[in-house]
Order: sequence, then C-alpha cells, then structure tokens
Amino acid sequence: MTLRLYDTAAREVRDFVPLVAGSAGIYVCGLTVQSEPHVGHVRSAVNFDVLRRWLLHSGYDVTFIRNVTDIDDKILTKAADQGRPWFNLAYEMHHRLGEALAAINVMRPTYEPAATGHVPEILDLIRVLIERGYAYPAADGSGDVYFDVRAWPAYGELTRQAVDDMEPAGDADPRGKRDPRDFALWKGRKPSEPETASWPSPYGAGRPGWHIECSAMAGKYLGSAFDIHGGGVDLRFPHHENEQAQSRAAGHGFASYWMHNAWITTAGEKMSKSLGNSLLIPEVLKRVRGIELRFYMVAAHYRSQVEFSFEALDDAAAGFRRIEGFLDRADAATSDVAGAVTPVLCAEFVEALDDDLGTPAAVGAIYDLVREGNKHLAEGNLVAARGAVASVRAMLGVLGLDPADPAWGETGSDARLSAAVDALVRGLLAQRTEARAAKDFARADAIRDQLAAAGVEIEDTPDGPRWSL
Repeated sequence: MTLRLYDTAAREVRDFVPLVAGSAGIYVCGLTVQSEPHVGHVRSAVNFDVLRRWLLHSGYDVTFIRNVTDIDDKILTKAADQGRPWFNLAYEMHHRLGEALAAINVMRPTYEPAATGHVPEILDLIRVLIERGYAYPAADGSGDVYFDVRAWPAYGELTRQAVDDMEPAGDADPRGKRDPRDFALWKGRKPSEPETASWPSPYGAGRPGWHIECSAMAGKYLGSAFDIHGGGVDLRFPHHENEQAQSRAAGHGFASYWMHNAWITTAGEKMSKSLGNSLLIPEVLKRVRGIELRFYMVAAHYRSQVEFSFEALDDAAAGFRRIEGFLDRADAATSDVAGAVTPVLCAEFVEALDDDLGTPAAVGAIYDLVREGNKHLAEGNLVAARGAVASVRAMLGVLGLDPADPAWGETGSDARLSAAVDALVRGLLAQRTEARAAKDFARADAIRDQLAAAGVEIEDTPDGPRWSL
C-alpha cells in the first residue's frame, strides 16, 4: 500500500511521491528556546518522529531537519527580565528541550541548525529577494528589510487568503513598510537591545526576522526543493505562509507537502506559556513515565485536537502497562521456546500508518494482537505466543514505544534507585512467600497491603510473584 499523507496546501490526502526515489527530506519547525518545553510543544516532535520512523521502516533514506530559533524578540525580553544574557537563556532552554525530547524517545534530527549559526545564509537569501524585486530596505533608516507581499502574486496561496483580508504583520514598526502586511526579513538593532544580539549586514547591524531563518536553513540542508515541511497548525499563518512566499520568490521549489499537527489544549484553549496553563515536561514525568507520556500522544491522530487531562493521561498509562504486562508474562512463559522468531507487522497496523499515519488504528491493532497473545498463553500455545511477542515489540518499535529500546534505559542515580527499590521489594516478597508457606496468611496479606499502599502491585504467577508500579 502506498503511503498517503494529508497535504495542508492541497487540503486533501495525497500519495507520497518523493522527489528522489527511496529518499525523503523533511524539515520541521522547532521551538523558540525562551522557556522550558511543555506537553503542547513536544507533541509536534513526537508526531513527526513517528512519521520519520515509519519512513525509515518503509525503506526510505530520511534526512530530518528540526531547527531551533535562538534569537528572537521574546528571548531578548525574557532574558532582560531575568537579568541574564540572551544567549545564556537560549542555551539553557535548548539544553532542557533536548532533555525533554530524550525523555520521550524522540530521535535526534539529522541536523539541528540554530538561527544564530546561519546569518550568512540568511543575508544571502535576503540579497536575492531584493535583487528580484520582492524585498526592500526600509526608507526610515531603521535598518529593517521587508518582504513586499504585493509584489509576490501568489502570497496567501498556502492558507488560501487574499492579502486584503489579512491582519497587519506585527513584527516591526509599520512606519517603514510599504504595506502593513509586509513582514520583516532583517530587523535593525534598536538602542535598547544588546550589541551581542546583532550582526553586521549591508543594511546596518541587526538580526534575522523569524520567517527567513527557516527558509535559509531548509535550503542549506535540504536543497532548493524537498519533500515535507511540518509543524504545528498554529504555524500555518503567518510563519509557513511567509516561508513559502519568500522561498519561492527567491526561485526555490521549497516543500512538496505541508503537514501540520493539531494542538493539545487545556480548557479548550491552545496550551501555551502565555495562557499560563503550560505543563512542563519534568513535572508531568513525576506522574507518569516518559514511555507512557509518549503513548498518550501517539494514541491520538496527529491532526486531532487533544484536550489534556491527567485523568486521560493516567488511563493511557494504564493501557500501556497492560501491553507491558503481556510482554513480561509472555517473555517469562516462552523463554525456553527454541528457534528465532521473525516479527511481522500485522496488515491492519501497516494499513493504518499508510493511511495518513493513522496511529489510533495502529494502536488498536497492537491491542488486538495482545489479546490474541494472551489467548495463546492461556491455551499453552507458546510458539504462537512467542510470535505475538515479537510482532508486538516490532510494532511498538515503529512507534518509538518498545520498552526494550535502550533509549528508555536508566542511568546514574536513577538506575541505582531502581536497583535499591527492586531489592527492597523482593525482600518483602520473600518474607511474604515464607509467611504463606507457614500458613501465616495474616502476615502475608499485611505485606501485600504494605506494598499496595506504596503503589506496588503484586501478581502471583507459577514462577513466583512479580511486582510492578
């Protein structure tokens, strides 16, 4: 079956036809690193990580670019409020973003370019746009350079808007603009801004506008034309509209497909820092494991808006633990089954992902196979159960959710803490086993209740008691 993707520009599901057979170039707009990432931020990273993994599994050679905006009005303002250099804030938040994405097993991009490292490419693109008559330096002496939206006839084609219906671009003082909708390609340095936040240019000291960064970096790492451009649905306008306009005005084919993931909301509003309802990743991971948070996001279709609640997160975590429980039981029961097992992705799973990354149906296929595997265990059909284990793990792996993936492994103090807890629980379980052997059931039940109060669940199996959180 051919992979089909919803193209936002075409507003329909289209067959994926790469520019170069067997390869795929993907550019995803990353974050402006002004503060710690929240659940809404990482959803986009998880969604496009699943796309990347599915393309890799399908045999494509994938070049995956996810940028970082590390210079921006918001970064300058927030750093000034905190009394710290802007680059210090950007560096720290970039580091925290990396930690958050690693905690939910998002693969590192092929390249992760930052805006401040690509000023020469940005200035070169601006030069081309001015030479072609699609951009102009402001006449007010500000040092700003603007894209002339009236000069580019196709402006608005991505979001299907007429220029006259658009709101003015609020990225700079409109006094230097020919049209209030013209957007900044280069922003001249203001006296209130630190000198470190500006670079020399033919138009005076300044820094890049937000939109031009992505066009320049996509061109450097993926070439004049590439396959897929992705990001959150909130970036469609003005960011992606402006990216496409300036790139194509410069003579580049740019993206063949546009993909956008929906929001995670709280109380019906987009989860964002400005609303004060953001849920920082380190705080959420105090409640659930990273693999459970990822499962919660993967289980929803990338184009479906998700209303976040801890109740729904807890339900998803419990659902994933049922899958893990099957894997643990089946691994223990089939450990003596001879011969290698070839994992097979079931047809329903493949069809679901080929149909615009239908992860809800893909997760449903995994649950169906888990139920089938449990039936094999109950019937003593260990060879079939072993095959179910291999296939479930393979499908989880495609979604970045295989519990055996080393990316979920613990290191350092976390590993030592887990080892200590395991030793203590096993000691209590040994005492419980002794109490049951001595028919001291009151003591055995008391130990079980003590563990349950600590959040430890006990399952008695033919091979002895097993515990889980």
